[in-house]
Amino acid sequence: MYLIVTRTFPPELGGMQSLMWGLAKEMSKNFMVKVFADYQENHKEFDKKENFSIERVGGIKFLRKIRKAQLINEFLTNNKIQGVIADHWKSLELIKTDKKKYCLIHGKEINHPQRSSISKRAIKVLNNTEKVIANSEYTKNLAINIGVSSEKVEVINPGIDSAKELNKKSLEKVESLLKVKTPRLITVSRFDKRKNHEKVIMALRNLKQIYPNIVYICIGYGDEEEKIKSLVEELNLNAQVMFFKDISDDLKNALIAKSDIFVMPSIIYKTSVEGFGIAYAEAAQYGVPSLGGKDGGASDVIDHNKTGLICDGNNLEEIYSSLNSMIENKKYFELGQNAKKYVSKFSWETIIIEYKKILS
Repeated sequence: MYLIVTRTFPPELGGMQSLMWGLAKEMSKNFMVKVFADYQENHKEFDKKENFSIERVGGIKFLRKIRKAQLINEFLTNNKIQGVIADHWKSLELIKTDKKKYCLIHGKEINHPQRSSISKRAIKVLNNTEKVIANSEYTKNLAINIGVSSEKVEVINPGIDSAKELNKKSLEKVESLLKVKTPRLITVSRFDKRKNHEKVIMALRNLKQIYPNIVYICIGYGDEEEKIKSLVEELNLNAQVMFFKDISDDLKNALIAKSDIFVMPSIIYKTSVEGFGIAYAEAAQYGVPSLGGKDGGASDVIDHNKTGLICDGNNLEEIYSSLNSMIENKKYFELGQNAKKYVSKFSWETIIIEYKKILS
């Protein structure tokens, strides 16, 4: 049996949640799996549908961490366990066992000054594992730079589920919403500084002069949402930008599939960094190429000039020229076809083989 210890798990939405759920599902096809996850409202309906055991732990954050570790340590003492897989070094910090421990790393949580107290804590935990599993080459290098042993770090990109079949009614709804709007840009992410909606919208102001029917679809919510909406108003782009949140997966997937370019030229903001960018891979499944940022792990997902483009997200002119080059002569069509083929390397059927090699 393997224990999967995670702070992020469905029914809560997000890339990390999807990653840990996908890993648990794939692992359970070959091993006994038990998941220790944080309590969430409405988790019971979700949990009972799964074919592996899920134990939820609630309470105030700090006390929850202690309580969860106590339950895990007790379980480890009383059961035959092959290993423990954690979503974050903090999930392992209080676990005491001589069983093999594996920790996933994603970028942001280890992007701290080398000699800071939080880096020292992370290094201590990570160097006490069997393997550290980085989501990209970029994240691997971050870990080594703060002091994690290079021999311990392996790169396994996040897996993605097969693209869901598109719903006919949702596709019709998208066409009625977008009508003649083209080219179509889309971002599916939280509104935060790292995702760089602000510079995309500033580039859109200039692209509008060449492509008057251009549209930019933003799906998500977050701290920067009102600021972004104010910028759209200020630049008189209300007719070019469409905002969606709390929509069905069917409608979200239809909006992606009917778009021409997925846009997320991420930047590093404070310690926040795009360690991989699973959204690029999800767009590629529908034949949509991406514009990603050079800061972070986007280059693990986007093959520059073949499945999309990588640009400097801090450089407005570069974002503009990259988008324009993808739109000119409908270059996005060829890039999208390549992206759809390329993305198969991130299927869970392929990715789980890499996990099995490490665990064996």
